[in-house]
Amino acid sequence: MCRSIKTLRPPALPEEATEEEVRAAALQFVRKVSGFRTPAAHNREVFDHAVDVITRATQELLAGLEVRGQTARKAG
Repeated sequence: MCRSIKTLRPPALPEEATEEEVRAAALQFVRKVSGFRTPAAHNREVFDHAVDVITRATQELLAGLEVRGQTARKAG
């Protein structure tokens, strides 16, 4: 899909992904899907909303994953 989006879970990252890393991945995803690196002013609100929603969904996903026998972290 988008080669610049890196894996954000262990063991790819030695520690939990930061909020900045999660948001950067969400931004790359929205850029790829929309085809816009920077949206026009009339698309800014929906573009930013999509980044916010994908950031939250990614945080929820990462919090719920079990990796190599580790227990899931609590979301929230």
